[in-house]
Amino acid sequence: MPMATEGAIGNDELATLKLLALDGALDSDLKISCANLAADLDASTQTASRRLQHLDDVGFLTRETVADGQWVAVTEAGEHALRAEHADYRRLFEEHSTVSLDGTVTSGMGEGRHYISLSGYMAQFEDRLGYEPFPGTLNVSLAAESTRTRTALDAAEPVEIDGWEDDERTYGPAFCYPATVLYDGTEYDRAHVIAPERTHHDEDKLEVIAPVKLREELGLADEDPVTVRIEVAP
Repeated sequence: MPMATEGAIGNDELATLKLLALDGALDSDLKISCANLAADLDASTQTASRRLQHLDDVGFLTRETVADGQWVAVTEAGEHALRAEHADYRRLFEEHSTVSLDGTVTSGMGEGRHYISLSGYMAQFEDRLGYEPFPGTLNVSLAAESTRTRTALDAAEPVEIDGWEDDERTYGPAFCYPATVLYDGTEYDRAHVIAPERTHHDEDKLEVIAPVKLREELGLADEDPVTVRIEVAP
């Protein structure tokens, strides 16, 4: 999940963050001066300094002051804010867009098989996805760029799987995104990326379900490169 922040930013601060990212602060540390930033923003030096301070306070920017300026870098949370803004504009101006996430097949922890097989989930899968999933997930470890791109899923409309409970415990909801898995020129398009609300996985991990065992269907083994393509509709 994206890191938590201490507050929110307005349009002026977001514009400042975008400008810094365009100048290179998204990829590495960027050396700036408040005077030059103010000129680029068509604002006063005090305003530029105040915006930098606010971005730093909410965790969207890191700063290190030196004798002739300061080094700044956009944080993971700042990048997430920019990607969310990008997703909003994409929903406004694109009829359909596709998110392609690249990664490698990896072995899971065995949790997927257990949870997917639970009756409270299985009945909903059959009703809302139109199939009974194979009892297990295809686990994909995402490449660094795809880990960042994954935030584009914020613009997607998932199929929601409700939480439920039995006599022993409560189970959280999950969100399923229609997906196509591609490997070595072959694709399987009746799959879903599943994102539990509570998960031990990091943002660089994907779990994919399907009515078949995807490893066998596509001839996959650990470390094989795959692409998971998800259509994001406005």
